[in-house]
Amino acid sequence: MIKRTVFAALFAALCVAGVSTTASAQKLYWTAAGQFGPFNIQGLIPTYPEAKDIFIPINMWILDHPMGLVVYDTGNNVAVADGGCTSHWTEGLCSFLIPGMTRAEVIDKQLEKLGYSTDQVKIVITSHSHLDHIGNIEMFPNAIHVIQKIELYQAWWPETFQRGGAHVMADYDGARDFNFLTLDGDYDLFGDGTVLILSTPGHTLGHQSVKLKLPETGTVILSQDAIWMAENLEGPGYVAGLNYSILDYWDSVHRLTMMRDIENAPLWYGHGIAQYEKMGEQWYK
Repeated sequence: MIKRTVFAALFAALCVAGVSTTASAQKLYWTAAGQFGPFNIQGLIPTYPEAKDIFIPINMWILDHPMGLVVYDTGNNVAVADGGCTSHWTEGLCSFLIPGMTRAEVIDKQLEKLGYSTDQVKIVITSHSHLDHIGNIEMFPNAIHVIQKIELYQAWWPETFQRGGAHVMADYDGARDFNFLTLDGDYDLFGDGTVLILSTPGHTLGHQSVKLKLPETGTVILSQDAIWMAENLEGPGYVAGLNYSILDYWDSVHRLTMMRDIENAPLWYGHGIAQYEKMGEQWYK
């Protein structure tokens, strides 16, 4: 009886250990679809007190998870690569943003660089429907596309002030019949706590960020455009210049920074050049 009890206890401990091991996302690769710039930071953050020229990366994330390969944001459309900006975007956008993206920096080539193909991607998470985040979802016709429901509506019918600029319908007009998982708030993607999708509206109606649990790195928060860069958090806080709701924007900033502080988790911004130059183009386990 004692032997059976001891065995049962050991078996239970091994099962628990197994769960804690497999319940961590395997590894995350931080890459970018080139950069925008140089341009004056006040063009993006009008309240920023100092005029200065900046570059910003167009961050994308590739997650190799036990439950399947995940891409978080697909960057600028491939047509913009190698100087082709005006073939896909308006002249005004091209002259302001000054996109610098080579064909090798497009998401399909980034996957190939790491030994994957677009067909292997199980899930594409789209933070929001702006041109530098949803640009290549049509490369993933067989994936499950995870997006807030209200954001998908905004993509098809953006507000007047965002038409002809931040939304480029040619990026996703061929994706209407894709397999969308539309959300209304937070969502535990794999049901094990390793990939949490966080509703962070403000920049757009249905912006979403991601919180990951990695085996060695621990918890990391990927803000994307809920927080563009460190400058948004300097001093009293400098609000981003393109928002659907400034109130919702600040609520989302507060939510993410509180998670950062309470959980002692790094917060990786959507367009922070200093972070990318130090930490981009590498794996995190």
